[in-house]
Amino acid sequence: MKGVYSQYFQKSKVFLYPLLRLKKGIDFVPEQTYIAWDNLYAQSDFKFLCLYSADEKNLKFNMFSEKHLRNHPLLESYIYMGDDTHVYIFDFSEFKHDFLCFVDGKYSKFSIKTKTIILNFFGNKGNISEYVKSFLNPEAYHNDYADALGVDSELIKNVWELCSIPDKKKETILLKIPEELEFFKNNSISLNKL
Repeated sequence: MKGVYSQYFQKSKVFLYPLLRLKKGIDFVPEQTYIAWDNLYAQSDFKFLCLYSADEKNLKFNMFSEKHLRNHPLLESYIYMGDDTHVYIFDFSEFKHDFLCFVDGKYSKFSIKTKTIILNFFGNKGNISEYVKSFLNPEAYHNDYADALGVDSELIKNVWELCSIPDKKKETILLKIPEELEFFKNNSISLNKL
């Protein structure tokens, strides 16, 4: 490990996006991801929101959306906001334990299944992979972080986690929903799919 990564990054994009089980390097990735929507969804609703920017007439994006997002088993709602902004809302209640750990910044407490999905997503090569491994299994990296920070290893062990908690403001989408906007519900919630 080359050092400690100290800049803020969107935690939901690293720790929750892999749970959609979309392949890394896929044609389209969300511009941003969130765990709440101001005045619509609270963190306690266990929603994972992906914001994509693409022209609504972009055939390649529409094919991607149909294949990977609109038919995703966890998709609860889709909203086209206008201005080429698409929001996909996934129900993460099946990951309740891990979602709560995520909100509290207790990444090392994720279930083994969730850790495996995340680690498989990032693979074994590159700095990001190494950082993610350290965040999920901090005990193996406490001494490395102590050396990099120039502090006693006991201090790091007492803190335990090696990644900061999610910034609740940055993890909340602030877009205002126009009144005339309709939600498109997933068929798996026994509503008509539009």
